[in-house]
Amino acid sequence: MFEISDAQKFGVGLAGFGISFIFVGILLFFDRSLLALGNLLFIAGLTCVIGPQRTFRFFFQRHKIKAAISFFGGITLIMLRWAFVGMILEIYGFFLLFSGFFPVVVNFLRRVPILGTFLNLPGLSMILDKLAGDSSRTRV
Repeated sequence: MFEISDAQKFGVGLAGFGISFIFVGILLFFDRSLLALGNLLFIAGLTCVIGPQRTFRFFFQRHKIKAAISFFGGITLIMLRWAFVGMILEIYGFFLLFSGFFPVVVNFLRRVPILGTFLNLPGLSMILDKLAGDSSRTRV
């Protein structure tokens, strides 16, 4: 195994709180302050986990510039009180930025004991396979 530093543990906590705040902000009819705070916590957590230079390089790669502009444009719109439109733009950018990680996340979640049983149900499994781009899974 590898060592996880205290800063990385702190970053995972910040990112988790950020995602939680975004989720609660959406549940409360796109509450602008919760969404903005969640976005800031998520980006700060990501920066703590992978470092400032790698975070900058991740967002501003040449082939991801459209996704980064969409993601940060969505955050800007949320700050300017256009929460619904900002969230749509941000979700689009997030999907483009992190779509390479979706197969890894889906396969990890399928191995979690109770959640894996739920995610392997026939209808949901088909949706997750399309989302993750996993065409190699065979049905029994």
